Amino acid sequence: MTPLTLAEVEAIARAAHEGQTDKAGRPYTEHLAAVAEGVRTRGGDAEQIAAAWLHDSVEDDALTRDWLATAALSPRTKAIVDALTKRPGEEPEAYARRILATRGAPLVKEADLAHNADPRRLAVLDEPTRKRLTEKYARMRALLGL
Repeated sequence: MTPLTLAEVEAIARAAHEGQTDKAGRPYTEHLAAVAEGVRTRGGDAEQIAAAWLHDSVEDDALTRDWLATAALSPRTKAIVDALTKRPGEEPEAYARRILATRGAPLVKEADLAHNADPRRLAVLDEPTRKRLTEKYARMRALLGL
């Protein structure tokens, strides 16, 4: 099986999240693109960039775990996507431990948190939401040692 190219992974992610918006009402694919670019600028490799495009796909039910298991992706990319996929009811500490234990995942999560916590993105949210998310992202950064 020929591995998917980054362009193919991007196209799959964009199609899977088509029509979805973030909390500010922006197309969700803007977040995926920003995280992929954040991984690239932080020195991430192609496997990490592919994972960045797919990092929310299973968690958001845009793609299934079965799809991920059978997709033409490297085992490392699959492991990173799996590590970044929150489980229902999972404590942040357990989530952070899994990310830290998965080679390549911390960098992708760092880029994800950086974009999520971007003051320009948070500024358009109501104050209670902005406060809750700022605290949530700061806690995860601390758990990951970022």
